[in-house]
Amino acid sequence: MKEKILLFIPMYNCEKQITRVLDQFDKEACSFIDEIIILNNRSTDNGEQVVTSYLADHNIPTAVKLMRNNENYGLGGSQKLAFGYAVNGGFDYVIMLHGDDQGSIHDLIPYLKKGIHRKYDCLLGARFMNGSRLEGYSAFRTFGNVVYNILFSIGVGQRVLDLGSGLNMYSTKMLKDRFYIRYKDNLMFNYCMILGSAYYKHSIRFFPICWREDDQVSNVKMMNQAVTVLKLLGSYILNKKAFIEAEHRDKAVDDYSAETIVEEIYSE
Repeated sequence: MKEKILLFIPMYNCEKQITRVLDQFDKEACSFIDEIIILNNRSTDNGEQVVTSYLADHNIPTAVKLMRNNENYGLGGSQKLAFGYAVNGGFDYVIMLHGDDQGSIHDLIPYLKKGIHRKYDCLLGARFMNGSRLEGYSAFRTFGNVVYNILFSIGVGQRVLDLGSGLNMYSTKMLKDRFYIRYKDNLMFNYCMILGSAYYKHSIRFFPICWREDDQVSNVKMMNQAVTVLKLLGSYILNKKAFIEAEHRDKAVDDYSAETIVEEIYSE
């Protein structure tokens, strides 16, 4: 029986980049993808209109939905929504590709062709490992990320090569118990996922990706994030079980939900 794969694109204020992301979905990429959902996290720009126009003018060779979160859930909250959508929809795997065109789905395709994804709970794109390519990324930020990767590797007892890029793939088997639901809803979500996966002994494989920055606008406040990340790691090291069971969200959400704005069913 053919496996069923969902790809979701979190979108927040990236109207300039989102069409370039959608251009990536040629026949080769879509031969592995059963459905794409674009989750608009209450953007304040014209991204939703840009996507609507794009879908009207282009025939992406798979099913596509444009959805709007019922609240601004943050990047982590959008991931939780997509994870739930994948599990409830009977998908076997879910892929995340950020909507700001920093990564490429084609970096993952060779692993799908070889079936490598079936051997792991998750495949995580890594910007800072051998074979990766960084474009427009400062040496200072690269150094900072490598240092944090080393600290997390020591803290979790296994090698960590990226704490959260914008191209990841997860088996829905690891997501069904919703172990992640109390993790932070903001940009810290993927850091929590690394810690959670270490605790639950999920099998992880990092893979090299090309990552670029040109006209993207970063939402990361570097110093504030650096301190917060260290606190997260420290609290995990001090008491792993307490960290895993704790409520990390600023606001608990009972139901991460979205409404469908546009739905395109592919036809040859």
